[in-house]
Amino acid sequence: MAKRFLFLPSQSKNLKFGEASFEILSDFLINLNIRNKDKLSNLSRYSGDFKDKRLIECIFLVTEELRLDSMVGYHAVELLERFMIKHLDDLFSTPHTPAGAAGAHKGNYADLVYEKLSEKFHLILLSCVQIASKLSLHSAVVDNNTAAQFLHSMGHSISKQTIMDMELMILKALDFRLNTPNPLTYVEILLEVLGHNDSSIPVGHLHHLSRHVLQFTYLQRTAIYDSLLKATTQCLSPSDEQRKTFVSVTEDCMLLGVGVIAVGAYILNVTNWEQVVEELSHITGISVKSISDFTHVTLMHITKNNSPMVTAT
Repeated sequence: MAKRFLFLPSQSKNLKFGEASFEILSDFLINLNIRNKDKLSNLSRYSGDFKDKRLIECIFLVTEELRLDSMVGYHAVELLERFMIKHLDDLFSTPHTPAGAAGAHKGNYADLVYEKLSEKFHLILLSCVQIASKLSLHSAVVDNNTAAQFLHSMGHSISKQTIMDMELMILKALDFRLNTPNPLTYVEILLEVLGHNDSSIPVGHLHHLSRHVLQFTYLQRTAIYDSLLKATTQCLSPSDEQRKTFVSVTEDCMLLGVGVIAVGAYILNVTNWEQVVEELSHITGISVKSISDFTHVTLMHITKNNSPMVTAT
């Protein structure tokens, strides 16, 4: 009997899609599940705040301009959010104040913090892209020369030493723990597992389409999850408490992964679409209803969106 992947109660290597062996995939799936649950059990009050459409689009455009693999963009988003959450927590939980803030009221202190951050946010963003490029085996590396030239082209004159200092600051803030799974990792691993469990599913075509769906979903995440929240609560004006509770859904990368694949399978008109959804549920433990609801809401936004779906590299 052929080996079959099952959901396990709760090492990621940067392999190209389709290259992983059964043993590696098994380890990947277990590891992704553990790390996803760990993330959901340690959410910050800032979780999701740095996944604004304009910010994600900016990172994607930077990676495109620098001719980096799309995986770098998703990883950079994760690094940026983790760093900003840690940095803000440190700034607001320690007694020290930035230069010029002595004697300032608490409200003024917060304003000063955000003002200081806004002044160097472009450097923080590019540094996250730079670090992410160094973690990818299938992408060019953004060195300090390239980073300085890119910033100069954007109207920012920043020395290579300053760029290096910012990179080190981010690395230290994250305790050099950089290999965080990103949404594209979840999609690709789940697709490979899906193909292993059911060879009749055209995972090659589905992989290409799912990358497009993921990019659309990521850029439209605020609108999509807002619709999903309203559909789940059956309320057009969800309360603040409902929105706060729902953060565990918006940050669930496993749900995002199976949802994206299910949407792709529906668009691709895969025979026995329901069987694909059931298999995804079997692999992850996420209910068929949750996957179907995510699919329905996302398809609704795709069909009503007037602009063409952004292409993924």
